[in-house]
Parts: sequence; structure tokens; C-alpha cells
Amino acid sequence: MKATNRDFGSLAPKAAAQARVFFFCGQDEAGAQDAAFRIAGLIPDIGERVELTGAELKKDPVRLGDEARSTSLFGDKRHIWVRAQGDEVAEAVEILLSSDVEACPVLIVAANATDKSRTAKLLADRKDALFAIFWPPDLRSVAAAVREMCNAAGLKIDGAVAERIARASGLDTRLAQSEVNKLALFLDASIERPRTADLAALDAIGASTGDDGMMPIVNAVLSGETNKLASEIRRMRELGLSPVGLLIQFERRAAQLAQLASKLGPRGDVRALVEAEKNARRIFWKDERDFQAQLQRWRGRKLERLLDRLTALHRALLANSQSAELLLAQELTEIARFAAGRN
Repeated sequence: MKATNRDFGSLAPKAAAQARVFFFCGQDEAGAQDAAFRIAGLIPDIGERVELTGAELKKDPVRLGDEARSTSLFGDKRHIWVRAQGDEVAEAVEILLSSDVEACPVLIVAANATDKSRTAKLLADRKDALFAIFWPPDLRSVAAAVREMCNAAGLKIDGAVAERIARASGLDTRLAQSEVNKLALFLDASIERPRTADLAALDAIGASTGDDGMMPIVNAVLSGETNKLASEIRRMRELGLSPVGLLIQFERRAAQLAQLASKLGPRGDVRALVEAEKNARRIFWKDERDFQAQLQRWRGRKLERLLDRLTALHRALLANSQSAELLLAQELTEIARFAAGRN
């Protein structure tokens, strides 16, 4: 079976019932991952999750079949979840398919693989497999996905709120889901207790959740805290944060610093300005220390260079999606060193 962005939703229940091997790929990594989670939710009694990487299976392609045909320690059901790059798992999938022994469900999310990949060609015409490719989404499709997320969370929203969440998430549905979850928690919404979410509620969670998964690394880098950098980059990889989505958070903070710097002037009092902005509720109180530290480092020509560098990095990430995580980590290291005065 083969699916794309357009028909995956209608094909998913049939695929979950009939297929045993699922291959999700394409330039929209977030869409591919969302699709894998949806299939996992549709497979009845899916059991324990066993995680493997494409690199592991490239070195030992027989392992996928061995894992898929074995049982857990207590004899419970299991499924295999593989995170891969490109066509790393082609040989492993071919070996798995060559056996007549029944295997547990295998879900493979392969960033940057295409419909021309060897794995895709192995699966596309099989009734017991699903190959699904996802192209970069547009604003309209992500806004529609946001509305579905909100419906499932007991949130009633209009088109303006859906589009704002979509834009703020950089059209990354993983980030959008995180925003929807925070919004539902803030409004105490559920299917049993539906709540209406407007732009004011969205502004409120934006102010109160600055210390989310992305902001610690943003603050460490822009504050020049190089001692925290290694652990934050490791955490970025462990959480699977979207490189482009994370960069958008850096761009937002840099834009905020530029606005504050324009009010500050060349000899202004940073502490007094940040205090005034906090009192006026334009800066959340938890962010006061970070803004003070960053305004001391990023002003004038340095801030202009930072904005230019982030813009160039954004273009580079979009042009080199397969190496986006590595490019981002390298550039953030340079920016942190510059902020710390080690350039």
C-alpha cells in the first residue's frame, strides 16, 4: 500500500488492520512521525515498544527480523519502532520480508527518504505493508491539523487561533501539538469539559510557559553559558526537537532583544529597562534574569550580526534538512562562545 499526505487519513485504519511493516518518509519529518504514532494507536493490543536506529540495522541487518519475530521477557506482545535516515534500513527490511515466520508490527520513520528509495520500492506494492510519504505542509493543512488536535483535546477554536498556532510552530505539527496540550491544560479542557480557546488564552500560555522544552537551550546559548551547552545539545537530540522549530525560538528571542535594545539606547540601564518591561507585563517575570544577561551581550552591531546569522542559518537548515541537527549544533556552539566572549 502507498499513501501520501492527502490520503493517509482515510487509508490508515485499513493499513493498521492489514499491514505488518510501515515505512514513513519524506521531507515533512513531523508529518511522518505523527503518522507513525497514529498507526501505533490504531493497531489493537500493540504491546511493548522496542526502539532501534537505522544505523544499528545498517551494521546488523539481520537484527530487525530477529527482534520482530522474538517475544518479550514475559511473553507479551511487542512492536518495533525504528528511527532512520534515508535508506539505512533497506537490507534489514528485505531480510525481514524474506521470512515466512509471522513478525510483530514494525514502524519505521525514515527522515529524508523518498519514494525512489529502495525501501519504498520494496513495500509500495505489498498488501501487508504501508509506504507513506509526506511532503512539507502548507499553512492551510497545518491549521486544519491543529483544529483536529483541539477537537481531541476538548478545545473549541476559530480559524484565526488555528492559523496562529500553525505559524508559531513553524508548520511543525509536533510543536503545534505541544501548544495545544499546554492550551488544554491552561483552560482545564477535556472531551467531557470542552472549553473555548481564543487569542487571549493563547497569549497567556505564551507568556507563562517560557521555560518549556526549547527555552533552556535558547537561554544557555544567548547568555553565553557554555558550561551548559553540551548537556543542552544532548537534551535537544534526546527529545527529538525540530531544528527549524528550535531556530524559530532563537529568532523570536533575538527579535525581542532588538525591540528592547531600541528602547535602551547606547547608554541605557539594562536592569531598569527590564524591570519596567516586567512591571508592564511585556516580559514574564521568570524571564527577567535571562533578558538582563542577554541584553548585556547583544546590542548594537553584535545584535545585528546575530540576526543576520540566524537568518542565514534558517536558509541553511531548509536547504540541508538531512544535516540540520548537526548544522544547528555547530552554529549554536559558535554563538554561545561569542556571547561568552570566547570568539
